[in-house]
Amino acid sequence: MDNRLFFPATERNRESIREVLSRILPTRGHILEIGSGSGEHGVIFQKCFPEINWQSSDPELIHRKSISAWIDHEELNLKMPQPLDIDVEKIPWKIPSELLLSIQGIISINMIHIASWNCTKSLFNESGKLLKNGQFLMLYGPFKIGNKHISQSNELFDGSLKMQNKSWGVRDLGEVGDEATNHGFIEEELIRMPANNFSVIYRKVSL
Repeated sequence: MDNRLFFPATERNRESIREVLSRILPTRGHILEIGSGSGEHGVIFQKCFPEINWQSSDPELIHRKSISAWIDHEELNLKMPQPLDIDVEKIPWKIPSELLLSIQGIISINMIHIASWNCTKSLFNESGKLLKNGQFLMLYGPFKIGNKHISQSNELFDGSLKMQNKSWGVRDLGEVGDEATNHGFIEEELIRMPANNFSVIYRKVSL
């Protein structure tokens, strides 16, 4: 049985995200991805940046099976670790010791708008504990600026998310930034991406 899932958004945004990662990734160590979904991003970035160990994670079993299937399909079993069962809200996260010692950054793609606000708070809380001074947390997805949508399509998307779950929705960049500050991060760069999305690079600083 082929357990691989295929998410159309991955094919659309993977190259633009790869370009951002090419500028910020270190030369070696582990990158932890929170909310890896199908696993398509993970295997792509593992192949693009072979010196990095890409550690995927997801709370959903069907997603972890898909990630494992993608790892197997791309013949990355000897390089890429199996996905972790991490629910961002359940803290502290259960992190293997090897990852704790060599983690260099954390990335979350299209996660915080399809999760409760508490997930965003937990993401910064745990990332602030795991990352050292100078290491990064990168978010990718749609954001409001000044509590206003940047496009009509984002506004419609926000409405559709809230219809599915009232705790979901496109987050305001200022509110996310406040949460980042509370946990020892500064916003280093805001990058406009295709399809009315952004990549936001937060950098851990000493408090």
